[in-house]
Amino acid sequence: MEGLPIWAPLLIFVVAALYSSVGHGGASGYLAVLSLLAIQRSEMATTALVLNILVAGIACINFSRSKHLRFALTWPFILLSIPGALIGGAITVPERIYSLLLAVALLAAAVRLTGLINPLSCEEKSRPLRLSVAAPLGGAIGILSGIVGIGGGVFLSPVVLLARWANAKQVAATSACFIVVNSIAGLSSRMISHNADFGIIPILPLAAFAGGLIGSSLGARAFSSLALQRVLAAVLVTAAVKLL
Repeated sequence: MEGLPIWAPLLIFVVAALYSSVGHGGASGYLAVLSLLAIQRSEMATTALVLNILVAGIACINFSRSKHLRFALTWPFILLSIPGALIGGAITVPERIYSLLLAVALLAAAVRLTGLINPLSCEEKSRPLRLSVAAPLGGAIGILSGIVGIGGGVFLSPVVLLARWANAKQVAATSACFIVVNSIAGLSSRMISHNADFGIIPILPLAAFAGGLIGSSLGARAFSSLALQRVLAAVLVTAAVKLL
C-alpha cells in the first residue's frame, strides 16, 4: 500500500462512521474502497477483517451500553456462524466467483443502508425466533462471510429486519456482535491456512477507529443518518455493478 492516496483514509473514515451507525463493521465498504487501489485480494480481505473487528467491536460496546443488545436474539445466530466462518476463511475461490460474492455482499449492504426495509418499532412486539432457523442461517452466513472476508452483518441484518425478530437498534447490536466473532474466526482461519496478507498502513485503522467511534455513538442513540446512508448505498451499488 505504498503511496496511499489521501482519499483512501478519508473514505475509510466515512464508511466506518456510516456503517457503524447501523451496527455494521463496514468490511464490504472497505473492500469497495480497497478495490480501487492496486493491492492483492488476500491483502484486501485481511485489511477489511482487521478494520471490521475494530469498528464492529466499538459498535457492539456502544449499542450494548445503550441497552439494545439482546443475548437471546444474538447467540442462536453465532452458534454455527463461528465454525462456518472458520471453514469459509480457509476456502480460496477463483477471482470471478470472489467478485460475484463481493458484489452480492455490496448489494446486501446497500439494501440495509437505504432504509427501505420497514423496521419493527419499539412499541411493536417482535416475532419469536426459532433456534432451528437461526442456527443454520448463521452457519450459512458464516461460511459466505469467511470466503469473502467480511463479518456477515450485511447478510444477517436485512433478514432479521424482514422477519421482524427485533427492532432496528436491537438488530444493530446483534449485527455488531455477530460481525466481531465472525471476523475474528475468519481472520484466524486465514492465518492458519496461510491465506492472510498483512500490509496495513497505521492510518487506516486510525481512520476506521475514529469513524466507528463517532458513528456508533450517534447510531446507538436517536441519530438518523438515512440520507447519508443512501448516498453510501448508491456508491455500493455502483461498485457492485462494476464488479459484475
